[in-house]
Amino acid sequence: MPTYDYRCAACGHELEVFQTITEAPKKKCPRCGKRKLERRIGGGAALLFKGSGFYATDYRSDSYKKAVDAENKGGASSEGSKDSPAGEGSPSPKKPKKKGDPSAA
Repeated sequence: MPTYDYRCAACGHELEVFQTITEAPKKKCPRCGKRKLERRIGGGAALLFKGSGFYATDYRSDSYKKAVDAENKGGASSEGSKDSPAGEGSPSPKKPKKKGDPSAA
């Protein structure tokens, strides 16, 4: 439920009222009792985004993720490749399929 700001046109009293969206606006001022209360446009409270899906990195494209992975693997393999045997940790290259090969379908 939103909080609405009100100001009395007669006495200048300002207040905030916590009410539903469908509720009718208040008219009577609680201080002076006159029916000069006006609803004002207020800044309101901040929105809270909780859960997954609200960060820019949650919706990165697959090509971006692959490029970052390749960059991270490339930097790590050049630094620590002397201690590990060749080919360890990296996927084996795929062989190109021939036109006459029945598994090419």
